[in-house]
Amino acid sequence: MTTVSGENPVKTMMRAGKVALGMNVRLARSGDIARIAKTSGHDFIFIDIQHSLFNLETIGHIAQAALGCGIAPLVRVRSCDDPDTSLLLDNGVTGIVFPDISTAEEAKRAVNRAKFPPVGRRSVSGGYALFDFRPMSTADAVPALQENTLVVCMIETREGVENIDAIAAVEGIDVIHVGANDLLTALGKPGQFGDPEGAAAIDKVITTAVRHGKIAGVGGDRNLPRQMEYIRRGARFITTNSEIAFILAEASRVTGELRRALQFSGSQPK
Repeated sequence: MTTVSGENPVKTMMRAGKVALGMNVRLARSGDIARIAKTSGHDFIFIDIQHSLFNLETIGHIAQAALGCGIAPLVRVRSCDDPDTSLLLDNGVTGIVFPDISTAEEAKRAVNRAKFPPVGRRSVSGGYALFDFRPMSTADAVPALQENTLVVCMIETREGVENIDAIAAVEGIDVIHVGANDLLTALGKPGQFGDPEGAAAIDKVITTAVRHGKIAGVGGDRNLPRQMEYIRRGARFITTNSEIAFILAEASRVTGELRRALQFSGSQPK
């Protein structure tokens, strides 16, 4: 649960070495998804506006519900130059995921959007949702927000892997997250999870992030043994799947079982 100090529970747990699990949100348009994420064992939601059609007010409502039930609301924006970054953070979002970070310069632009001076260039507001709109002095609010806002940079290109050492050295980044689907596609091997070149690239990102004191993350690869190997190597920020995938998986299981039972029993209506 969010406190007056603005503590980000997911950031706190990862700093303690625990693994945080996040649900990708692409379909849901209600704050109910935050409660479903919590009930299903997730620690954060990963609202995806890079690939899905959300408006800002909807994201704000989902973020409020997430804050109320102790799930961290994160948003993947469109790029490191997305002008809505600070607006999202001013209205309840506790972390920003920046896609397609391939250079240290892009990583710095991401930090500039999400962090206050002297680390970044975020503008100061007031009446922050993160503090339940309590009156707080700027002297108290800014350091709390600066400390607890989660900045996630995604590595999804060959260039990003090549520049990972410089990217991971950028001040203000908390998580270096591998977008496995896009990375494999960039390597010319879409969908080839477990491919040696892809595996080596992911391992390089994880080990470099950890060496620089950053939290490592991996998403897109849903294979449990490989996920556990990423965690053994140091990853602490893991996305499980999207709510779309969870709905389809359970719906398909239930209807499949029922149709098999109907076939076996000979009770299929004519």
